[in-house]
Amino acid sequence: MTGFRVGVDIGGTFTDIVFLGADGRIHTKKVPSSVDDYARAIIAGIDQVFADTGLAADDVQEIRHGTTIAANAILEHKGARTGLITTKGFRDILEIRTLRMPRLYDLTWEKPPPLVERYLRTVVDERVNTRGEVQKPLEVADAERAVDKLLAEGVEAIAVCLLNSFANPVHEMMIKEVVEARAPDLPLCISFEVLPEIREYGRTSTTVINTYVMPVVARYLTSLRRDLDGAGVGAPLLLMQSNGGLTTVETATRLPMHIIESGPAGGVIGAQAFADRIGLNNIITFDMGGTTAKASLVENGQVTRSIEYSVGGGIMMGSRLLTGAGYLLKVPAIDLAEVGAGGGSIVWIDTGGSLQIGPRSAGADPGPLCYDQGGTEPTVTDATLILGYINPAYLVGGALKLNATRAHSGFEETIAKPLGLTLEHAAYGAVQIAASNMMRAIRAVSTERGRDPREYTLFAFGGNGPVFAATMAQALLMKRVVIPPSPGLFSSFGLLYADVEHHFVRTYFKDFGAPGFALCVLKVSWALFALAMLGTTWSFLCSHYALRRHRDLLGEVYTSGQESHATNTWSSLTAGLNIFSLICFSLGVCALTVAAMVAFRPK
Repeated sequence: MTGFRVGVDIGGTFTDIVFLGADGRIHTKKVPSSVDDYARAIIAGIDQVFADTGLAADDVQEIRHGTTIAANAILEHKGARTGLITTKGFRDILEIRTLRMPRLYDLTWEKPPPLVERYLRTVVDERVNTRGEVQKPLEVADAERAVDKLLAEGVEAIAVCLLNSFANPVHEMMIKEVVEARAPDLPLCISFEVLPEIREYGRTSTTVINTYVMPVVARYLTSLRRDLDGAGVGAPLLLMQSNGGLTTVETATRLPMHIIESGPAGGVIGAQAFADRIGLNNIITFDMGGTTAKASLVENGQVTRSIEYSVGGGIMMGSRLLTGAGYLLKVPAIDLAEVGAGGGSIVWIDTGGSLQIGPRSAGADPGPLCYDQGGTEPTVTDATLILGYINPAYLVGGALKLNATRAHSGFEETIAKPLGLTLEHAAYGAVQIAASNMMRAIRAVSTERGRDPREYTLFAFGGNGPVFAATMAQALLMKRVVIPPSPGLFSSFGLLYADVEHHFVRTYFKDFGAPGFALCVLKVSWALFALAMLGTTWSFLCSHYALRRHRDLLGEVYTSGQESHATNTWSSLTAGLNIFSLICFSLGVCALTVAAMVAFRPK
């Protein structure tokens, strides 16, 4: 029998499962998410597909999974009890941050609490300069003292981030040896192995986040693998990354920072692939689920990515100018704007008597009033049911019957009567407000970035996306809306179109005219040649900084295969140019791909 690849996407309300056979056959299943144990819903959904289709565990060749487990751990502050060891004088870097504020003139705004409390942050007396030269050696006794202090506090994981360790990790390696000797089973991350890149706050924050979620992700993936094996499904498991590429369980367990925002990525990748098939180069993706709505831009057939983003700061509106709301994560990610409006978003009246939508959500349990599972507050789904936008007898393919009477009575008593409106007018008002909120996300990735949404196609998916797509497209003067087959499971489809990706970065100071620059070029060339011989697709990004006539000039050199592009003229590039960071992206599953890039370590 034909082998099947399986895409599994977990949402706040439903878990979506898609089986895609090599012969094109498709089987789908949507089941309620089990928030207490997400793996349980996955196994239950797969078992239901087996029962409905007659397939067996041996028919599954590969499982691709998008999960929000890491993001939830940060949002709910349920990660590991983490300790941080840093250089003397840098103990408070997590609180000082970069002085960026998401709301510039809001004097009441407070920074999110650091993931590592101050008493769990300790320092060592050492110093390495930016050239990697040791100015003050680290004493072994000092390292042992710092480690023992954190172990005495009962930490569950340790992060190490020393000043300028990207240039020389010798002191971080010393601390690593001490930790491994004293607590060999304790999760440990050193910044040089997580993000060997310049800028202290970004490197520290990223290392801490990676350490904070590592035990949570490891437990979840171990549990999922055990449950899959128990169900007889021994197929390889791949995880969606925030950047839209796939990674292995082993890599995700070691570097979970790459799967923090893996949930929304699958749909964008699927939309890119679908749009390419039907000849659309410019689209705005709109994914509305049960809790949030997300928008992203695909321009000239390419997904828009950012090199860093904030997590745990609430709803993301996508503005690159208003940053600092959450915890900085310096890893590539699909550029998204997100608002707290989904099918399960609560409809409520504020103290001023105005109708509001979200950001609180009824989720999967108890869910909207019409689910008849104990929910007591009206939601956007109840409003769309009242207006006749959805069929009460055929939600989730008829598996979930809706109680329209309960939706009508609950909305009437809670919303319509207090506002002095008819039931239909109150429900229509709720839908219009929800649509208005979600249009903010679309504008955030288009108008606010100099793009005219009228020149793009709105690509709508998710359980509720198609319900609102035409209304929003009309308001934004967009001329075309695309709704794919099975839009409620489209993020799972997207997982099946993603490639395995490897992202590498290394800060490297070198002047173009320096004697060692030629050697650097040879090493880069060797690494990229090795990738090409292995059949991988690669690109190389060189971030640089030039000084000329006492003026700063920023730009980038991008090379892909035989093509080169410089954002500034070559004459300006050659004037006092220094390389800051070397970044390589490669596609394909191959251990030698990793080995090739690890071998490229310019000194």
